[in-house]
Amino acid sequence: MNYQPFSRESITAIAKAIGDTQHGLTGSEIGNLLAELHLYDPGPITKWRRLDEAFSDWQKRNGTSDRVITFLARAMHLARYADNQELFEKRRSLLNPPLAIEGMRINENGKVARAKQAESLTEIQKLTNSVKAELKRRKTHEQVLIYCEEEVLRHGYFHAILEASKSVFDRLREATSTDLDGAVLVDKALSVKNGVLAINSLATNTERNEQTGLCHLIKSISGLYRNPVAHDPRLKRDVAEEELLEALTLISYVHRRLDDAHTRNA
Repeated sequence: MNYQPFSRESITAIAKAIGDTQHGLTGSEIGNLLAELHLYDPGPITKWRRLDEAFSDWQKRNGTSDRVITFLARAMHLARYADNQELFEKRRSLLNPPLAIEGMRINENGKVARAKQAESLTEIQKLTNSVKAELKRRKTHEQVLIYCEEEVLRHGYFHAILEASKSVFDRLREATSTDLDGAVLVDKALSVKNGVLAINSLATNTERNEQTGLCHLIKSISGLYRNPVAHDPRLKRDVAEEELLEALTLISYVHRRLDDAHTRNA
């Protein structure tokens, strides 16, 4: 396959990403990969400058970015990260913004893949981390992000919904000072008759219906997301990005209603 050379600016940005001081390749890893791929090695200088010179030299002499892409593919090979998924995702998050400008990305399998080319900073953010950007755009409640942000960044949608749904029940347990769970906990917290919390004055039928509606909604969250996700084997539960966003938005709404709740008089 014929790969056009990357721009000078992209080469430097890619070199800075994979040669990042904290999360990038080590000096020895860089040296080994340069030798394996017969790339020019300027020697023990700053990691990103070493890569910048090596990549630039190849493109200048050969008029293609193919060996740069091969270097990235080997650097991101899954076998390197079998015991450190967090590092894989961190490096991937560093590489994908500059690669997006060139119409490429590191996919979840560690491969360098074609992608829509980003033409603005907004598009770079959207293409490289659409979930995180969308959650922020929707102003997702902080209580939801506390429980699932790390999972979302790793694209662990399956566990993200589970952890986010737990946040509602953890909050109700704290409010009721009990270790109850499920429907019993929801009734203890929000039953119109004798619940601990109220989201309004409960003075009218409309207000009491609103309280009952929130009570049913939280029970539905348990039925829709918490219990099925907790019991389904991961490989049989494929959660798409759209479902994740919808679930987190619903759970975020519940937290906002609980923000307005007050403790009822005994």
